Amino acid sequence: MKTEADTVLCAVDGRTGVITLNRPRALNALTHSMVLRITEALTRWERDPGVEQVLIRGAGERGLCAGGDIRAIHDDAKAGTRASAAFWRDEYRLNAYIARYPKTYVALMDGIVMGGGVGVSAHGGVRVVTERSRVAMPETGIGFVPDVGGTHLLARAPGRLGTHLALTGSAVGAADALLCGLADHFVPAERLPALTAELAAAPAREVLGRYAEEPGSGPGPLAGGRDWIDHCYAAATVEEIVDRLLGYGEPAAKEAAETILAKSPTALKVTLEAVRRAAALGSLEPVLEQEFTVSCNALTSPDLVEGIRAQVVDKDRMPRWSPATLGEVAEEDVARFFAPLAGDWGPGPAAG
Repeated sequence: MKTEADTVLCAVDGRTGVITLNRPRALNALTHSMVLRITEALTRWERDPGVEQVLIRGAGERGLCAGGDIRAIHDDAKAGTRASAAFWRDEYRLNAYIARYPKTYVALMDGIVMGGGVGVSAHGGVRVVTERSRVAMPETGIGFVPDVGGTHLLARAPGRLGTHLALTGSAVGAADALLCGLADHFVPAERLPALTAELAAAPAREVLGRYAEEPGSGPGPLAGGRDWIDHCYAAATVEEIVDRLLGYGEPAAKEAAETILAKSPTALKVTLEAVRRAAALGSLEPVLEQEFTVSCNALTSPDLVEGIRAQVVDKDRMPRWSPATLGEVAEEDVARFFAPLAGDWGPGPAAG
């Protein structure tokens, strides 16, 4: 029987500390104990002169990590307890730690990389995608808001691409992940074992020079949609964005509007505000503090419980959002998510 210690495997291979997320049947979804084990390994290796770089990867062939354990968040929110707040605090501290890690941090973003999976990879210094990569922050579909530094990453994407991805929750492939600044290098999946083996003896940037190439599929869909994306998502409100998308005359724009309208109206409005505030905040750690506030306040939102119920628990894919329409979400409803929390809730620096 797999123990908590087995869910994150940590080993040193030559000059490289290797972290393997090891819950393949759950798409390597993160638990609180996994976050703490990753943090402990990074802290230990930071102090070890024999470890020159770190590699994080996922067990199995389906993906690096599909996000956090949202069933646990559902149960916590439903019960009115605060376990999720403790999880998020440590998770966001880890995200900040990864971003400023003093040694080269290599993330193999193969397969599904969503939510918390983005948090443990896209803040690293060397981020590798493959033809199997599907990268997304899909939180609006469960009545939640992009977190783990996701609003920071999306706010920095070219033009309005980040706003499009934040509201729709759409997954992107390798080419668009590179375009949006979520990844640095493309390596064919079949070459990852050889790349990993070479990292034991050579610096990551030297090794990547021998393996990285252009995505064989060419530019992704977002590259060809910049005109309508930049125009439509520049609108002031979610309602106006949807109106522009529907009126643009582009099939992909109409599809985006329909996707948005299926998401939680409250989460959509909070997400748009969060991404725009993140752009003004600039650096990662203040954004993580903002996300922590939003996430904790979301625990009392009916849409978080309902969204996870519909998508993950009952799987009927028919969430009943409250309020049900964008027009019913008032400015004060959005402001509530940004209301300061009592006590020392900010992510702060990870111990190290």
